[in-house]
Amino acid sequence: MTVQTAELAAVVARLEKVERQNRRLRGAGIAVLVLAAGGLLMGQAMPKARTVEAEGFLLKDEKGMVRAELVVDKDGPGLTLFDEKGKTRVMLSMYKDLSGLKLFDETSKPRITLTADKEGSGLALDDGSGEGSIGLHVSKGGSGLALIDETGKARAELAADEKGSGLDLADEHGKTRARLRVVKGGPALALFDEKGKVIRSLP
Repeated sequence: MTVQTAELAAVVARLEKVERQNRRLRGAGIAVLVLAAGGLLMGQAMPKARTVEAEGFLLKDEKGMVRAELVVDKDGPGLTLFDEKGKTRVMLSMYKDLSGLKLFDETSKPRITLTADKEGSGLALDDGSGEGSIGLHVSKGGSGLALIDETGKARAELAADEKGSGLDLADEHGKTRARLRVVKGGPALALFDEKGKVIRSLP
């Protein structure tokens, strides 16, 4: 009886050992399958790079509205973005010697225009009336700032270059009424009447 019990205990121990080995093998097999499946999915999620050639692309939303247009013509490439009502909101363009960016309001009126070319760069901020309210430019020869009213007339212009700096102030008709200059010879101030005649100057 004791011998049978000992043999039975030995068999049970061997069975438990085999079961433990089987569990480890099953775990390793599952891990291998998981890794293989993951590698397959990653291979499907990361397709080989492709090059698509075309002269234009249209991107539409779920309602079929064109929301972006990318084209290339004889002048150069351009990208236009539209809102959900089909109004132009952003335009990015590049030509032979000029690149520009325009931002539009909800009525497709330009509000911000940014340009750059070999001569310099410029920025225009519009109030929506169609006339630039603020114009800023920077070029090789100098820089300038213009403040423009709702009628499109420049009311104040500030400029600076290697020769000096100046400020012009104009009336509602666009006529210069005051001019301040600072040059190597010193500052100078001139006041004008409505006909453009100097009425006072310093020095």
